[in-house]
Amino acid sequence: MQKGYWVAHVDVKDQRIFEEYKQAAARPFARYGAKFLVRAGQYDLREGELHPRTVVIEFPTFADALACYDDPEHQAAKAIRDPIAEGDLVIVEGHSV
Repeated sequence: MQKGYWVAHVDVKDQRIFEEYKQAAARPFARYGAKFLVRAGQYDLREGELHPRTVVIEFPTFADALACYDDPEHQAAKAIRDPIAEGDLVIVEGHSV
């Protein structure tokens, strides 16, 4: 089975509330084996447009990545984040080498 990834580009408008989202999302992330590969940090945009915060999360399988997003506990955490963040999120299947 291929790994699954969340790739997000986000603009956070209230860091205090975003911290609440991160705490609320921690349990579903742990439940589905999420591993943060990129979480903000320095970047150098070379093409296109981008929200300033990039996050890449690896999951054991593509199915786990989908299930984590749809999990009711994650959806409740997402409701905390939605009013204070704008961005894009894609869930993609990894490539086997």
